[in-house]
Amino acid sequence: MKTVKIDTNKIVDWNSFHKVFSDTMGFPGFYGNNMNAWIDCMTDIDNPGTGMTSVLVGKNETLVIELSNGRDLKERLPEIHEAILECSAFVNLRKLEFNEKALIAVSTNA
Repeated sequence: MKTVKIDTNKIVDWNSFHKVFSDTMGFPGFYGNNMNAWIDCMTDIDNPGTGMTSVLVGKNETLVIELSNGRDLKERLPEIHEAILECSAFVNLRKLEFNEKALIAVSTNA
């Protein structure tokens, strides 16, 4: 299991959300700064050949996204907080549909 820590204090809007995740996860320069692009990049965290992210896990590993001050993010920016949860679940569903293991777990650090 691998953990990445997301400093939610740096997230103040959608632009900063995408910057924080892009910087933390090492998304490519052509990252589209939208949730469809986020899903595409996160779906490939177990596929180093795509170059979609520099943070990688093995085929049967889990990436834990630790949201520091996650409760605060939920109160300040509920739409973004919900998007992280829903889109992480969607990435996992994509994997499960191909009989692969779910990739992402989200942890909230108060």
